[in-house]
Amino acid sequence: EVQLVESGGGSVQAGGSLRLSCSAPAYNYWRYCMGWFRQAPGKEREGVAIVDTDDITTYKDSVKGRFTASKDREKKILYLHMNSLKPEDSAMYYCAAVGRRGARGQCVDAPVGFGVWGRGTQVTISS
Repeated sequence: EVQLVESGGGSVQAGGSLRLSCSAPAYNYWRYCMGWFRQAPGKEREGVAIVDTDDITTYKDSVKGRFTASKDREKKILYLHMNSLKPEDSAMYYCAAVGRRGARGQCVDAPVGFGVWGRGTQVTISS
């Protein structure tokens, strides 16, 4: 059963931009941490942008200044705007919801901390 649906992936040259969208229709999802993860072949899944309920976002260091996550609560869509894309950004990108908080109250950034996942959208960046 698909609970989150990603779209917007594709192929683009280095330096280009893409906007990913995640449809998150359940009201409950918006009461918890949400985020974007990615996984390249042979690599572990990693957190890219994690957004809390106050819309404060924590980014992976390598995407800071290039990627921006945002929410449209009216449409119940989570976005990831990606600029200045690099070949190393190539991966399957996943939307995740129902993320838990750690001991200090922060959103976790590990995949095991999120309970709901989409099927992913492929992003391929050529040099």
